[in-house]
Amino acid sequence: MPGCSDCSVVGEEVSMTASFKFALWAALIANLTMFFVEAGASYFSSSMSLLADSLDFFGDAANYGISLFVVGMAISARAYASLFKGVTMGLFGCFILGTAAYRVFFGGVPDPVTMGGVAILALVVNVSVAALLYKYRNGDSNMVSIWLCSRNDAIGNVLVLIAAFGVASTATRWPDLLVAGSVALLSLSAAIQIIRLALTELSQSKDAKIPAHEGMGELS
Repeated sequence: MPGCSDCSVVGEEVSMTASFKFALWAALIANLTMFFVEAGASYFSSSMSLLADSLDFFGDAANYGISLFVVGMAISARAYASLFKGVTMGLFGCFILGTAAYRVFFGGVPDPVTMGGVAILALVVNVSVAALLYKYRNGDSNMVSIWLCSRNDAIGNVLVLIAAFGVASTATRWPDLLVAGSVALLSLSAAIQIIRLALTELSQSKDAKIPAHEGMGELS
């Protein structure tokens, strides 16, 4: 390429952006589909942990959409997107905690069979998405937030399976509520980590102009 001092680096960055976008599109479609599946299953089974997981799927689908929009933009733009995602993850965690607290006093025993079956399906989807996004886990705050969403989803599905077993064993709603609370706390923990990293990037971007591709260069 005429005038290109390091064409191999440029080509690698373009390839990385294209592969990253493909991974994001696949993750977005998978998460949006599972949101509808789990939301319906939560309604019919009265499971709070499935509701928590379905909202997590919806939040992740929205986050992947935002990430697709800012791929290739300046690091400050990506940091602002990460900050927004961190705040929404925190709000999601607070909502689930509040709803779980309400269900302590008002709620019945969920259906463990539906919980377990849907959790297995969701686990397969989330492990596949996490594997697809694994190599992007060490990038900027935007990439880190995406990886944390995927990782938390897989962990959340395992917890829902445990809750289903607990509900079936005890015939009470407590395992379901405890898992819903755990998923919420996991979301709050990830939100804090993402917000801190995004604020650090925004602070650094004020002191120096950072190339839009710098986050890609950190990947190994």
